[in-house]
Amino acid sequence: MINEFKDFIAKGNVMDMAVGIIIGAAFTAIVTSLVGDLINPIIALFTGGIDFSGWFYTLDGSDQSSLDAAREAGVPVFAIGSFLMAVINFLIIAFVVFMLVKMVNRVKAAAERPDEVVPEVKSGPSELDILIEIRDALKR
Repeated sequence: MINEFKDFIAKGNVMDMAVGIIIGAAFTAIVTSLVGDLINPIIALFTGGIDFSGWFYTLDGSDQSSLDAAREAGVPVFAIGSFLMAVINFLIIAFVVFMLVKMVNRVKAAAERPDEVVPEVKSGPSELDILIEIRDALKR
């Protein structure tokens, strides 16, 4: 059983997956900070700081002053504002990730593209032409 475990761990796929998960966690922190600390304040500047997270309905008809108070009281709550904020944040994060991937692909394509393509200049007959001439000369 230990040998099977060693074989499993030693496979390249497991190590690649582990590196991917670690890099993904670090990338998540970067994207979360980018959206929360840089993009959301700019959006709040233009929208006047609209926050839907306090928009909720109690399903039992009771009157609650805030969503947190309703949840603490154990009241069934339809928290439409929290859902809307989650959808808006998802769309912002998806757009930011799209732009980052697009930028990385552009940089990767520029790195893979050769700097300058030098046309091949033929100076005289090719090796094949010379061999054909030799063959024809031997036939004669």
